[in-house]
Amino acid sequence: MRTPDDLTALFRANQLKVTPQRLAVFEALHGDDTHPTAEVVHARVRERMPTVSLRTVYQALNDLVDLGEVRAVSVDNGAVRFDPNNSGHDHFVCRDCGRVSDVTASRPRLVAATGGEVLDEGYTVDTSEIIFRGRCAACNA
Repeated sequence: MRTPDDLTALFRANQLKVTPQRLAVFEALHGDDTHPTAEVVHARVRERMPTVSLRTVYQALNDLVDLGEVRAVSVDNGAVRFDPNNSGHDHFVCRDCGRVSDVTASRPRLVAATGGEVLDEGYTVDTSEIIFRGRCAACNA
């Protein structure tokens, strides 16, 4: 993810206001690889700005998603998580502790679920994501 200063410049270049609340969201995400929920980001921002609303945090996060700076990731039946690492990667979710880790998987070929027909022709894949589930190294120890 870009630095808070870079995101400030990006927002201004896209005619988006850079408020103290948005800057606090940028700072709360910077260097974070835990895939936080909006509620976690909100709690971090509230440490500095007790009156900031969850709606304001969601709006800043959604603006970052719209600009391609953050990925919204749904890894379970719970809240959406926000991933500041927008490079191509997949995720591993620990069933015990819930930690979400960035991983890379090789891309499989598209094959029809019935009949086994290879679907290379006529299909265009824009994005893909594989989510692995199991126990992380810390939980296995």
